[in-house]
Amino acid sequence: MTTIYETRYAIGQQEAKGYDTQALRDAFLADKLMQPGKIYWVYSHYERFMVGGAVPVKSGLTLDTLDALKSACFTARREVGVINVGGSGSIAVDDTSYALEKGEALYIGAGEHSVTFYSENSDEPARFYLNSAPAHASYPCKKVGKEEANVLHLGSPETANQRDIHQLIINGVVDTCQLQMGLTRLYPGSVWNTMPAHQHDRRNEVYFYLDVPEGQAVSHFMGEPHETRHIFVQNHQAILSPPWSIHCGCGTANYAFIWGMAGENLDYDDMDKFPASELR
Repeated sequence: MTTIYETRYAIGQQEAKGYDTQALRDAFLADKLMQPGKIYWVYSHYERFMVGGAVPVKSGLTLDTLDALKSACFTARREVGVINVGGSGSIAVDDTSYALEKGEALYIGAGEHSVTFYSENSDEPARFYLNSAPAHASYPCKKVGKEEANVLHLGSPETANQRDIHQLIINGVVDTCQLQMGLTRLYPGSVWNTMPAHQHDRRNEVYFYLDVPEGQAVSHFMGEPHETRHIFVQNHQAILSPPWSIHCGCGTANYAFIWGMAGENLDYDDMDKFPASELR
C-alpha cells in the first residue's frame, strides 16, 4: 500500500489541560509524514484540514482518494497545496507537469484531477509536503516559484527572531477557497518564531518544521495563553494547532517552518496576539 492515512478528532482546551506529554504528542504531533515510497495523510477534524507528505523514489506516486473522503478522486471536493522540501521533483496534474525545486509551491484546485508525484533523482528524492482543505469552488492550478512569493522581513537579531516569511499560497498570489501556505526561515542566531505568539479563533493552523539540524530540536508552544504546554519537535514533523491554541516555538538552532491554514476567511493578518509578558 502506497497511501496511508490516520484520523485525528478535535480536542477541546479543557480536555487538553489534563494531558501528559505522550497524550499531547499523540493528539497534536504528526511525526510520520515523510516515508520513502509512500503518501501519508493525517485527516484532522479541525476544519477537516489534511496534512501529509509524498516521497516518490524510483517511481511516481499517485494521489489516490481515501475512504474518509467518499469521493471518486481526491481533488473532487478539495484543494491541495504542495511545497517541496527535498530534492528536485515534479508533479503531473492531468496533462501538465510542474517542476518543483526545494522551497517552491504548487496549488491544485478542486476538480476531477489525476495527480502524480515524481522525483528527479532517487538518491535525493523530492519530499512534497501537502496540505488540503474542502473547496466550494474550483480555481486554476498555479506554480509559485521563489520569485513569485510575497516576502515579509520581520523580527531582529536583538530579539532572536529575525526571519523572512515567504507567502506562497496566499490571497493576492494565488486564488484559493480557504487554503493558505507559506514558508518562514529564521536567520542564523535567531531561534524564536511567531513572537509575539498568536491564535486564530476563526481558523486552524499547522506548523511543519524543516531544516532543523541533526541533533537539534524545536520546542513548540501551544495551549491557551494562560495555560501553555510545549512539544519537542524534530525535522520534518508537524504540529496541529487547534483554533483555541496559541502557536510559537523556539529552537536550539535556526531552522525553517511551513505554516498552513484554513477556516473562516483569507485575511492573513486576522490573528489575536499575546505579548510574551502575558503568557503563562
